[in-house]
Amino acid sequence: MFGILKFMAEQMSFFGPRVLSVSGMTQYLRALLESDEILKDVWVEGEISTLSKPSSGHIYFNLKDNAATLKCVIWRQNAMRIQSRLETGMAVEVHGYISVYDAGGQYQLYIDAVRMAGEGYLFQEFMRLKAMLEEEGLFDPERKRAIPSFPKKIGIVTSPTGAALQDMLNTLKGRFPLVEVVLAPTVVQGEEAPPKIVQALRQLNQLPDVDVILLARGGGSMEDLWAFNDERVVRAIAESRIPVVTGIGHETDTTLADYAADLRAPTPTGAALLVTPDKANLLDDLASLQSELDDAVNNLLRQNRVNLQTIQSHLNFLSPKNRILNDQQRVDEISLRMERIFAHKTSLSHSQLSGLKARLNALNPLQVLQRGYAIVSDNKGKILSSVDDVQVGDQVRIKLADGSLDSEVKEINQHEK
Repeated sequence: MFGILKFMAEQMSFFGPRVLSVSGMTQYLRALLESDEILKDVWVEGEISTLSKPSSGHIYFNLKDNAATLKCVIWRQNAMRIQSRLETGMAVEVHGYISVYDAGGQYQLYIDAVRMAGEGYLFQEFMRLKAMLEEEGLFDPERKRAIPSFPKKIGIVTSPTGAALQDMLNTLKGRFPLVEVVLAPTVVQGEEAPPKIVQALRQLNQLPDVDVILLARGGGSMEDLWAFNDERVVRAIAESRIPVVTGIGHETDTTLADYAADLRAPTPTGAALLVTPDKANLLDDLASLQSELDDAVNNLLRQNRVNLQTIQSHLNFLSPKNRILNDQQRVDEISLRMERIFAHKTSLSHSQLSGLKARLNALNPLQVLQRGYAIVSDNKGKILSSVDDVQVGDQVRIKLADGSLDSEVKEINQHEK
């Protein structure tokens, strides 16, 4: 390698200054870097950011500190030997060599070994804030509020120029076009982002009719999303009187704002999905309810018809006309019965009267007198039944069948007992 560099240097010196092609310069730099004793066997410490794991199996990320960034590559065969699961925010020590990526014109660290060097500063700060705010109760499940099923007005806190806003608006329009949207624009990255986000949240909370707030932004590195780990933003979410739904970054990204929110969505589009009903489902439900209503009305009508017929029959049964006709028939029947009873009673009375008449005639004293008998009474009309009832000289009346005789007792003859 040194021989090639020396030859190239001698050629340049012998022929004087020459112009190199881009490829020639890249080859020279690669040879220079790969020949350096330190750079071909080096350990580098830093924090992982912008981690990418494509389907090829290779791993790409940046290794950075407070002042600089170094691009890194782990080829698939080396990545398979690394036991630790690499994630953004990790502080690591990596081993490899420095070379040049021709197509990009960039020097890179080609890694063959990785060891953990402790948590990165941002990740460490994230965990510190999380522990502190969690201890204060800002992440308690009991604080979470229900998201309205049919919001009338939705507030959105995001960048007015980002793709996340258009994605959410398109989703809301397609799913639930009746909803009204109020945008509280803000920057979502950088030092100005936290106070701007807090201001936007407070502006929406001053509106009386906002039902839910979407706090969202597209994906990015941990540094890009750091505004949503800011303590001021987290406290503003917790203090919001309106339920807050976050859709920050991608599905694998988690911020402290997600912990404080009433509901977390994996993406901005997911947040729009969570807070709105689907128009298609509502139409299906409406059609189903309409069908159920039609069936219920038809069943009710049929039942009412049956009930009406029953009531009509009952009314006919209880109709005064029918009752009068029935009563008339009963009167006729009673009259006939009374006539029969009266006739029977009359006949029986006649029979009894004839019997009594016969008995009376049989006992009639006049009838006895017709046979030659007489009735004797004193001057007071008392019938005499014994000779002891009169004395000689008493006036008596003798009643015969055709008249009476007044007589005086001349003699009393008493029969022997």
